[in-house]
Amino acid sequence: MEHEHQMHHHKMSQDHDMNNHHEMAEHKHQAHHTHMIRDFRKRFWISLIITLPIVVLSPMIQSLLGFEWHFKGDGYVQFVLSSIIFFYGGWPFLKGLISEIKKKAPGMMTLIALAITVAYVYSSAVVFGLPGKVFFWELASLIVIMLLGHWIEMKSVMGASNALQELAKMMPSTAMKIGKSGEVEEVPIDSIKSMDLILVRPGEKVPADGEVEEGESHLNESMLTGESTPVAKHKGDAVIGGSVNDNGTLKIRVKHTGDESYLSKVIGMVREAQDSKSKTQDLANKAAAWLFYVALGSGIVTLIVWLMLGKEFVYALERMVTVMIISCPHALGLAVPLVVAISTAESAKNGLLIRNRTAFENSRKITAIIFDKTGTLTKGAFGVTRYKSQSEDYSDEELLRLAASIESASEHPIAGGIVSKAKAMGLVLDDAEKVQNITGKGIQAWVNGKELKIVSPGMLKEYGISFDSASVQSTIETVVFVVMEKQLLGYIALADEIRSEAHSAVQTLKNKGIKVTMATGDNARVAKAVSDELSLDDYYAEVLPEDKQGIIKELQARGEFVAMTGDGVNDAPALAQADVGIAVGSGTDVAAETADIILVNNNPSDIVGLILFGAATYRKMMQNLWWAAGYNIVAVPLAAGVLAGAGIILSPAMGAGLMSLSTVIVALNAQLLKNQIKIENGKAE
Repeated sequence: MEHEHQMHHHKMSQDHDMNNHHEMAEHKHQAHHTHMIRDFRKRFWISLIITLPIVVLSPMIQSLLGFEWHFKGDGYVQFVLSSIIFFYGGWPFLKGLISEIKKKAPGMMTLIALAITVAYVYSSAVVFGLPGKVFFWELASLIVIMLLGHWIEMKSVMGASNALQELAKMMPSTAMKIGKSGEVEEVPIDSIKSMDLILVRPGEKVPADGEVEEGESHLNESMLTGESTPVAKHKGDAVIGGSVNDNGTLKIRVKHTGDESYLSKVIGMVREAQDSKSKTQDLANKAAAWLFYVALGSGIVTLIVWLMLGKEFVYALERMVTVMIISCPHALGLAVPLVVAISTAESAKNGLLIRNRTAFENSRKITAIIFDKTGTLTKGAFGVTRYKSQSEDYSDEELLRLAASIESASEHPIAGGIVSKAKAMGLVLDDAEKVQNITGKGIQAWVNGKELKIVSPGMLKEYGISFDSASVQSTIETVVFVVMEKQLLGYIALADEIRSEAHSAVQTLKNKGIKVTMATGDNARVAKAVSDELSLDDYYAEVLPEDKQGIIKELQARGEFVAMTGDGVNDAPALAQADVGIAVGSGTDVAAETADIILVNNNPSDIVGLILFGAATYRKMMQNLWWAAGYNIVAVPLAAGVLAGAGIILSPAMGAGLMSLSTVIVALNAQLLKNQIKIENGKAE
């Protein structure tokens, strides 16, 4: 037994190690990234301190500031200090040069390393006897500014990826497991398995996806779904691991753990989207490659031309170095990836999960959108819209209470709507006896010694009971009648209610020139009523899931850029056919394989948010691309000295400063996307 216990313990340890392997790898990656940020920060501050005396001893700076200070051996002091900066502060760039050369892919680090090496070697030679100027202060300031730029960039990227880490931290480390005999034991989260029963007390986090087996409460799912209002949970309702229990104690039957959990899927999809490349990113990469070769060629040509014009080598070298500094595609390389990281993480916080970056960016092109009706434009559940007593002995509320007392024993959607309405009003229900379904026509039972029936209009006619059909019937509602011993007590009307958000969402889309169409499997009468209520451009009724694909093809043939919203399973062909496939749904069913974008909540306003998010993200990408590439295109000729005759010449230090400023601007512009997304989300709401 002891041996078996040891074996079991060993297996649990192995399982625990396997479950934590990915987490440990992610943690190591984050720790490495954090270490690199600290390293760049340390190198920056040390290099900055050493740069100060080099700047003071620089003849150029002394001339600019109008003072002169020399002493014997001051050149050697500059050489020693510059050597420290070159080998210590410049080490990350020299190491990057070696790495890029080994890969036969010279790039940004190669340009920086080449520039500082040329400046250091040449200036050192001047100190030891070669006629010419020293570039020590330019070398030092270049390294300092480059270190600062890298530090700021890495902090920005780290900040963008922290959203994933915050999601991962949401899961508790332990869970309260309920044993077969009812005992409660605190166990590690990794030991929880599907079908285990767990206890979640008020204020605690739900440790795994599951279903409420006992108890009632409200859960805060805001960090998971973007829904700010706590969601009521009752027996049978699904709960998401990581949500926070509010006011009641729940017993939850575990359904999904580990990689199968909703939170893991969200993290996986966000990371997948961050790692994926869009067409805009490809454009940025191509632009960076072209600029690299142009820069290298421009540097060599600049050196040769100035030498041919009779300028001294020092001057020609200065122009070449400046060109290489200016043309470094540092900002360009940051322009798109940083926007991608921020937009993906921020969108996830707002219940918008991106699986296809290109589709997300292309959402700005949408000219026509097809909505599924049930669960998207409507709530997807029958709700009581009105009820009226037609008996002097019973009030309207009494009518509803009696109906709910009968329907409480039924699982029919209409029954659920009536009971939910009665409970929401705080009505106390009576016990129903001898409950019996009247197949296809209604339900009957005995309440307080009297026979009650809830029947359809057709059944009412069979009983020979007349009613004012004009005041009762509706194009969109389902009406049922409450009958007591063949006497009509009144009627209750129900409907799959249109979401309150649907009106503003449809109007906003139409204001943007987007054609809004609905495709539903429901009958034409209900479809027309919903379409009229929301002022849709068109609707398709009694449509099978596979028929929706044909509708999309037809719209695309007319030149429309079509978005399709569906549940991600039945609508798979249509989602795949659409230019932008949007799956709507909540919980663990959200991971629709065919969708480009997944909306966690069944809220049509989120689709407006999606289009606004996509447009804002694309604008930021293009702004950064134009700034980075356009800046290089303008600055390279200036660095080469094409306007030297007009007295406009960029020094290496000025080139480094402007280039790093470009990088910082790109990083800050990307960070502004966070606020812009919040603003756009407000518009969507």
